[in-house]
Amino acid sequence: MISVLVADDQAMVRGGFAALLSAQPDVAVVGEAADGLEAVDVALMDVRMPRLDGLEATRRLVQNVPGTKVVILTTFDIDDYVYTALRAGASGFLLKDAPPADLISAVRVVAAGEALLAPSVTRRLIEEFTSRQSIDQREALRLNVLTPRELDVLRLIADGQSNADIAQSLTIAEETVKSHVGRILGKLHLRDRAQAVVLAYESGLVVAGRHSAEARRSRRLRS
Repeated sequence: MISVLVADDQAMVRGGFAALLSAQPDVAVVGEAADGLEAVDVALMDVRMPRLDGLEATRRLVQNVPGTKVVILTTFDIDDYVYTALRAGASGFLLKDAPPADLISAVRVVAAGEALLAPSVTRRLIEEFTSRQSIDQREALRLNVLTPRELDVLRLIADGQSNADIAQSLTIAEETVKSHVGRILGKLHLRDRAQAVVLAYESGLVVAGRHSAEARRSRRLRS
């Protein structure tokens, strides 16, 4: 059973999300919160709330309860706050007007230890804000611990590809991809794939906009 606490300053939004998730056989909504002060253990969090906002609540949650995953809720497809939240340790984000099935899927994805990176809007968001920044040389040096194959896998993770997609791209078994992903996260001391994506962009391994286009061309050629 997946335990979820919904944090949003709008009562109707909280209630709607809670009702939708409670109807799922594998999800238990353990509570609702109106702001970040209440949402210490939040998994599904509004990015903008009074008193303690979603960003600070995410930072505290990641520091104090490392095993809990955070999905950021936002009303915008491109939002500075969401990118900051990903850097703070959030596992992904979701638009508040996303279809109900996407919300349910998001909770299950992050509960399983994955990052919510599949929607194309996530790549647009990360590309939008990392393109404004210069390469962080310290982050670039961290990549020296990775093998060439692990760098290939990290590039494809940054493109939002699933393990199955990466396996197809590199013509290797999906179990091999899982092993590579685990070693990448371990070597770089990252929480999950969302943090790997942020590092890939900030280190300059992936240039905003360019790699996604190359990956799409590669997939078209294979098909």
